[in-house]
Amino acid sequence: MKDNMTWDLSKLYASFDAPEFMNDMEQLKTLADEAVEQARRMALTVSDLEAAIRLSERMVTLAIKTSSFAQLTLAADANCEPAMAAYARLMPVMNRMEEATSALSAKLGGCENLEELIARSELLTAHAFLLRKLKRNAAHVIDPALEPTVLKMQMTGGSAWEQLRDQLDANHMVDVTIDMETRTLPLSAVRGMANSPEADVRKAAYEAELEAYPKMEIPMAACLNGIKGEARTLCELKRFDSVLDMALDTANMDRATLDALLKAMEESLPMFRRYFKLKARMLGYEGGLKFYDLFAPVGRMHGDYTPEDARALLVKEFGAFSPRMASMIDRAFDERWIDMYPREGKSGGAFCSGMHPLGISYVLTNFEGSYGSVSTLAHELGHAYHNECMKDVPVLMADYPMPLAETASIFNETLLAQRMLERADAPMRVAMLEQQLSDAAQVIVDIYRRFLFESEVVARRADTTLSPRELCEIMLDAQKKTYGDGLDPDCMHPYMWACKSHYYSTGVHFYNFPYAFGQLFAVGVYALYQQRGADFLPDYEKLLRSAGSGDVREVAASVGIDVADVNFWRGSLKVFEDKLNELEKLAESEA
Repeated sequence: MKDNMTWDLSKLYASFDAPEFMNDMEQLKTLADEAVEQARRMALTVSDLEAAIRLSERMVTLAIKTSSFAQLTLAADANCEPAMAAYARLMPVMNRMEEATSALSAKLGGCENLEELIARSELLTAHAFLLRKLKRNAAHVIDPALEPTVLKMQMTGGSAWEQLRDQLDANHMVDVTIDMETRTLPLSAVRGMANSPEADVRKAAYEAELEAYPKMEIPMAACLNGIKGEARTLCELKRFDSVLDMALDTANMDRATLDALLKAMEESLPMFRRYFKLKARMLGYEGGLKFYDLFAPVGRMHGDYTPEDARALLVKEFGAFSPRMASMIDRAFDERWIDMYPREGKSGGAFCSGMHPLGISYVLTNFEGSYGSVSTLAHELGHAYHNECMKDVPVLMADYPMPLAETASIFNETLLAQRMLERADAPMRVAMLEQQLSDAAQVIVDIYRRFLFESEVVARRADTTLSPRELCEIMLDAQKKTYGDGLDPDCMHPYMWACKSHYYSTGVHFYNFPYAFGQLFAVGVYALYQQRGADFLPDYEKLLRSAGSGDVREVAASVGIDVADVNFWRGSLKVFEDKLNELEKLAESEA
């Protein structure tokens, strides 16, 4: 069965030396050069703008296919040399595409009658949000005399650091001793042991993991310093006030929305600390929760899930909400969109990568049979459903920002948990409530911790290079500020900066707050579904389709949500406080 649980990338290309791949690579390079020249010489007319859109569509379609083939291959096998070589060949082409985008943006910056031109063309109207954003971002285009050099230097700078980090993580093997037997396992598999029902296993895995990081802390720190140093330089070149402002622009999100979200998150920290201390008591001790017990299962869940079990459960539960989603899940399994199990050389964690040109999505997980693994699979298939809903959206408008990217995935998690709760007995209800609070704590408390950590690192990179010791100190300080007395001060995790790949993204800095946005926004969207039932499905799919066609506030407003109002976020957080109150009562009755 495990052989069938690797994804089939031949839907993209047969191999890196296949004629189709080689031809698409050459055509992409040609189109990128054409796009730069076209943008620089174009007149600001309807016909020229339409030509630019059509050329961009062809170029982006090829870019998605070729780059995804390389990146997905590397995600499943970090040591694949043909994929590394292909990715290296693609990077200059991607830089050329960025030059084309900058040239078009600069040209539109001087367009006085853009709205009039948009109104005269169906094609331009369909791409109105993109055109308006390009015009607005003309203020942040790097000087054309510098941009090619800057982009070229990034290939041997941030992008190289990011690739090195991924290779270090995927190839790092850890010795872990359990029941007097020592096994050598991938780091991702050892981290997965945090979900074990056995306290001794969780503790042994945690200790082995912490012992492993010093062996690679120096190159990991060099990667992080290089990437965040480059971010500050790019921020200056693009004339943003801060790296955070640059990230908000990428996220199509304004500062008022972020401030409202962060305020509600900070207010919720005492409630989550209550939860951590309750979980510690449920595990048999007082005080703060030990770090290795953060994901410990509590209560009684069903036994281990096989992939077949997971498929049957997800098809049944999501089919009751959307037959279209159930059909898509069946296709994902039958057509091998999913790479399921951990192995040496494979990336840790989980993600979904949409293939708009093919109308499918690829999903990577590190499935280990727990309900948490099933929930993760539901999460990633939620992303796939979002992509399914956007199949007919023009490819240039299908690139939705990260805050809205989590809507369908968290909605799926929420719906699945609610369905399971409805038929749960008391022990299982305890387990389900605790799992939901655990997941929420990760995307509220831990995401806020990540936000504080990254803010401090970016600020301090202005003056110095940070050592592994300093990065560990900043991490522990951020953990104390967020987890507070909910976490055992003698059992924390100073190396979470090396563990989380999100810090090392060169394309998206502050790769954290969008997850909290997505969690709480999806809870609010789910509340609308609870109010309206099946009648909500058309509006839900419309919301997903529109995610790339407006800024975050506009898209949210389409279903009546004001994300700049702190009370919306407080309302979503109240859902978790109610769950905590119920869990406390259940735990007390079982004591």
